[in-house]
Amino acid sequence: MTVPTSSLPPDRPALLRALVALAGEAGDIVWDHFVGGCAVSAKADESPVTAADHEAEAAILAGLAVHAPGVPVVAEEEAAAGRVPATGACFFLVDPLDGTREFVARGDDFTVNIGLIEDGAPTLGVVYAPARSALYWGDTAAGEAWQAKRTPHGQTEAAERITVRTPVDPPCAVASRNNGNPPTLAWLAASGATECVSIGSSLKFVLIASGEADVYPRPAPTMEWDTAAGDAVLRAAGGRVLDCDGAALAYGKPRFFNPGFLATGRFDPLPLRPFLA
Repeated sequence: MTVPTSSLPPDRPALLRALVALAGEAGDIVWDHFVGGCAVSAKADESPVTAADHEAEAAILAGLAVHAPGVPVVAEEEAAAGRVPATGACFFLVDPLDGTREFVARGDDFTVNIGLIEDGAPTLGVVYAPARSALYWGDTAAGEAWQAKRTPHGQTEAAERITVRTPVDPPCAVASRNNGNPPTLAWLAASGATECVSIGSSLKFVLIASGEADVYPRPAPTMEWDTAAGDAVLRAAGGRVLDCDGAALAYGKPRFFNPGFLATGRFDPLPLRPFLA
């Protein structure tokens, strides 16, 4: 089944506002579980999953069915259960709780992520970090990205525009908490990135989008729902996300699998491919 872009609601700003509200609603669910505690189980790949993942995803799916009926949604927990819809030119990618390990370990680096894909590229994205009261969203068609403070169950405060910065020398990199793998370390050394901030989830994308860092190398595999929302915010803020060979990272790949990528602002990064094992 091919779903044309025209199946989206015609009012794009209204759709983005709806996505922002949905991310807030899902974030409130995640936060309540974070505060109250919830049981942890393991998926087939041995990664952790909680009731927060499932309930937040259900809320997002219900909301998308109202605001963008007929547009397929590929969501992490649905995919883990083998329920993946046919997709075409236009579909959503949803990660209801990115950074579940951080969530379980009582860290604050977990996020809610909703991204829209059009013709292979992320075009609308929302990233909400409830434990940090930080909300980010962007629209690549408008070329605009924003951030605002939103405490769980609170109102979204006044938004401010964000853009990528002119890179510092040496550049500041961001990487996953587990960033000590040899390809990452080799790339950082070759790039002269002597400062590296370790942070979890899609927050790495939005730190670059908001001008707090310059580049994020990721030689390890991810899934498209891990990256779509943050990628959209970063591109809307003037950044780029590149595949291992330096082309724009494309979406809708087989199994929604990302072999590796580089996210960057105005910094011109070395290609990632030579550093892969």
